[in-house]
Amino acid sequence: MGEKNQSNQKRVLTGITTSGIPHLGNLSGAVLPAIDASREKTVSSFLFLADYHSLIKNIDPALTHSSSFEIAACWLACGLNPKEVTFYRQSDVPHIFELTWILNCLAAKGLMNRAHAYKAAVAENNNATDPDKGITMGLYNYPILMAADILMFKADIVPVGQDQKQHIEMTRDIALRFNHYYGNILSIPEAMIDEKKGIIPGSDGRKMSKSYGNTIPIFDTQKKLRKAIMKIKTNSLEPGEPKNHADCSVFKIFQAFASESQTSDLKKEYANGIAWGKAKEELFSLLDEKITPFRDEYGKITQDKSYIEKTLKDGAERALTISTPVIEEIRKAVGIKEFK
Repeated sequence: MGEKNQSNQKRVLTGITTSGIPHLGNLSGAVLPAIDASREKTVSSFLFLADYHSLIKNIDPALTHSSSFEIAACWLACGLNPKEVTFYRQSDVPHIFELTWILNCLAAKGLMNRAHAYKAAVAENNNATDPDKGITMGLYNYPILMAADILMFKADIVPVGQDQKQHIEMTRDIALRFNHYYGNILSIPEAMIDEKKGIIPGSDGRKMSKSYGNTIPIFDTQKKLRKAIMKIKTNSLEPGEPKNHADCSVFKIFQAFASESQTSDLKKEYANGIAWGKAKEELFSLLDEKITPFRDEYGKITQDKSYIEKTLKDGAERALTISTPVIEEIRKAVGIKEFK
């Protein structure tokens, strides 16, 4: 097996798709956990902007470009130290896409047929004459590009939400199949899932997602943040009536950012019949306190595009020093090499 890591550090890899402005789901599910992990001396972190992934959902080039800038600034504003991590754009590492083709030639179509996103898209066609109507190969092959992102850097751990667990399982299947045919070259990653946080709901109760248009942006003004929180969908229970925290979007978002004691206190208030307006005010106070320093730093960072560009270029150089020997090893393994 090729050299995986010069030290005993575990490699942790996280990416965010650049198809919209950064939102609370990104902050809770990827940004803050990845930054926290990057501060561990036992960890080598790889954090990237999944800009080619965004083309699956978005065909607006201006949005892809602006979102890449905003998400890069988000990482930096929230405390990412680019000197301590490998921070790069997916598009700056062409080896990822070369590996994607190699994995495409090994991944079973039956495996891709079982992907949740593909099955959901088929289901939305409501048994139309063509069940694949409107479904692109980008959507269908999404798990393979994600596998290449992970396997290119021989990542050990991939922090994901529960809804992304299947993609890590697929990555493991594809890597094992590659190793079966070509030798023990690719590392088999593990998913890291924070069961306490779960999936962050959006304002309509569904998963917070750019695709659903139900996100709460991180860097909106204080006034807009409060307005967005007040719009979160709740039921019609009156003040004084006990409320179930387990199925409440307001509580789930609160829990994702609160301490255990804060969460416990709010849980008691739900049992005592807290009014929905007060519950939302509690959420706003918590988020505003947490986000304000990030918002202030974001405002400063976004004034210097050259700093963000240089940071990403430097990160790409670091990434390429790692991906180059790995892709060379993979090429030789599959028989793509010089005649000697």
